[in-house]
Formats: sequence, C-alpha cells, structure tokens
Amino acid sequence: MTQARRWLELRVPAHAEAVEAVCEILTRVGHQGVAVDLPVEPRGGTDHTVKAYLLEDGEVVAKVNDVRDALGHLQAFGLGPIGELAVSQITEEDWLESWKAQFIPLRVGRFLVRPSWSESGIPDDAIEIVLDPGMAFGTGLHPTTQQCLVALSAIPLEARSVLDVGTGSGILAIAAAKRGASPVVAVDMDDLAVDAARENTTRNGVAIPVGLGSAADVPGRFEVVVANIVAPVLQRIASDLVARLAPNGLLIVAGISLPNEEATRRAFAASGLRALDRNLRDDWVALALSR
Repeated sequence: MTQARRWLELRVPAHAEAVEAVCEILTRVGHQGVAVDLPVEPRGGTDHTVKAYLLEDGEVVAKVNDVRDALGHLQAFGLGPIGELAVSQITEEDWLESWKAQFIPLRVGRFLVRPSWSESGIPDDAIEIVLDPGMAFGTGLHPTTQQCLVALSAIPLEARSVLDVGTGSGILAIAAAKRGASPVVAVDMDDLAVDAARENTTRNGVAIPVGLGSAADVPGRFEVVVANIVAPVLQRIASDLVARLAPNGLLIVAGISLPNEEATRRAFAASGLRALDRNLRDDWVALALSR
C-alpha cells in the first residue's frame, strides 16, 4: 500500500480586519489556497482562524519560516491583532476524519451538497452534488462557496459556457454543469486540487475537463466565469479573468473580505467591468460584474 503523505497545518488566529492580509501570506505557500474558520458569535480580537496546508518536503521548513517572518512584518501595518502561528503535523487520514466530522449535507440555493460518505434524502426541487474534498477546499461550508452556489442557482445557465478558476474540489463547476451549462471548464493552480476535482466530476456524472493552471492558461471566452479566490489574487489576475469573458458575459467573484472590496472593484473597473450585484455574508463580499 502507498504510504500516506504527511502534511503541516498552519493556523493563525486573527482579527477580522487582518484576515485578508493573513490569507494572502498563507496563500503563497498553501497547496490550495486557505480556509477561514469563522466565530459562531463574533467577540472581537483574534476570533477568526486562517488555515493552510503544506506537504512535508525538503522546502517545508523554509516555507514555514517565510510565513512566520511575513506575519511579523504584517504587525507593522496596524491591522487588527494577529495571534501566533501554530504548526501541527497531520496525515491525509486525519484530514478525511476531520471532514467527516464537519461536513454534513447542506442545502444552498438550488443545490444539496453532501459528502460521499453520507446518505441523504434529496428534496424533489434540489440538485444533488456529491463531494469528497480530499486535500482540496470547497465543500459548501464556507460563506464564499455558498455565495457562489446561490449565484449559480439564480442565473440562467442552460447551454451557456462556464469557466471555474480556482476550482478546488470542483463544486462550482459541477453545480454549473448540473444546471445545464455546457461546455464547463475548470482550472486550479494546485495539482492535488485538480485530482480531487476530476474525481468529483466523475462521481457526479458530469464531463468537465479540469486542468492545471489559471485563467491565463485557458483559451477562448466564456459566457460565465466564476472565481472564488482571495482578494489579492483576484486583483492580480483581474485582467486575465476579464480576457476570458465573452462580450456580454457575467463574471462572479468571491473571497473578498470587506477591507479589500474597494481595491478589488477598482482592479476590475480598470479592465472595463462594473458591478451589477453585490452579496454580503459574514463579512465576505461576492460581486457579479459585466461590461
């Protein structure tokens, strides 16, 4: 049997005001973006937790040191308080058991998202998405994923082309395909996420090519482009996302914390897009943009 790979989990407690900046730092080393644990009842202080996962390899010590140094420099910007970096070792089996404890069937918009290990009755009006996230983020639990699922529930998708950038587990691409979108293409910068997304598209019986890369690596234009990525990355690739958008297309972006909303709007405005709709959930903003 193949020996389970070992990972390091990086955890940083942070004030809501500092979450986006901490996310940007952890995104530099995390294998597939970051996860943010939200407080059940906001209490101020370091009541959010930002997490990232690194494969243990020959560079992992240097990466952790780089993160620790960058977090130290961040304190000088006067954001809300940031706690100490905590590092712990996990295996992929630990990851799966953790998801099994947290990931339960969830109704979001038109979709019922359920883990592959759970059986659940499907309401007549629900579209089922079955996921095994593996080492990829994107289960429907995070507010930004829910914002995108709600958007994909509301807009017409039948026979429309869709591109999902930063697909993670593939949840948004699968949702679009199950609502009749065609063709649907998904990409991610992390090879483990690509593997998880490919497995999940097969699990859900939808034909979606999943490639390694970002918006700049995909040819052609799409009527709908979705990107659920942290705001600093959205700002950096804004022109690439717009380049993939058909003339009358719709761009849905999420992963934007409130402090980064204006900078993100400016980045897309510079590429000729304006916001048509805005959704706010737990201090996270999602935008629908078009020319």
